[in-house]
Formats: sequence, structure tokens, C-alpha cells
Amino acid sequence: VQLQASGGGLVQPGGSLRLSCAASGTIVGIEDMAWYRQTPGNLRDLVAFIESGGVTAYIDSVKGRFTISRDNAKNTVYLQMNTLKPGDTAVYYCYAAIRTSGSVMYSPYWGQGTLVTVSS
Repeated sequence: VQLQASGGGLVQPGGSLRLSCAASGTIVGIEDMAWYRQTPGNLRDLVAFIESGGVTAYIDSVKGRFTISRDNAKNTVYLQMNTLKPGDTAVYYCYAAIRTSGSVMYSPYWGQGTLVTVSS
């Protein structure tokens, strides 16, 4: 199983970006999906998550600006980021709890990270 993240880049303050993360492989089911972010010298922090049924949650600093969504048919999770601020600059990682063929349990998988830089 692989998670392929894309959509990062350089954007000016106030701008928008949309991150995507597609899971591929022998996937039987996906439970929670999420986006985390990490800056140099800091731990990886949860930004937003979405349950298999669509319930979402966000950290306070991104509420009203970021929207997480998923397309279960495409095994893909998205993060729409609006009104970006310099403080949002980080490497963003996608996460998914995935059950693969032949397994009875869900295991954690991570994408490779995509850099988001918010700067004028």
C-alpha cells in the first residue's frame, strides 16, 4: 500500500492550495484519514481528520479556513486550504488507517509529505 500526496507549493499569504493524497494497493477498507504537518525541530501535529462516515475535526488554528474531505471510491483524501498564513508553512503529511487483503486489522500508513510555503 502506498499513499501519494501532492498539491504543495509556494503561495502568498491569503492564497489557497488544495492537497490530495491517494492510497493505492490491495486495499479492502479505509477508516480514518487525516492530514498532519511538521516544521523543523517540531513534532508532527494533527491538522484535520475525517472518519469513514464523514465526521470531521480540526485544530483551532485552521477552523474556518481548511476543509478536509474524502472520496471513498478513489481512496483519496483532500485538504482545501484557504486564507493561508505564514504560520501554515510546513511539510504536510497524509495518514490513513487501511485494511489490506488478507488482514483483519487496520494499520497506519503515511504519505511522503508535501511542502507548503506561505510567503510574500
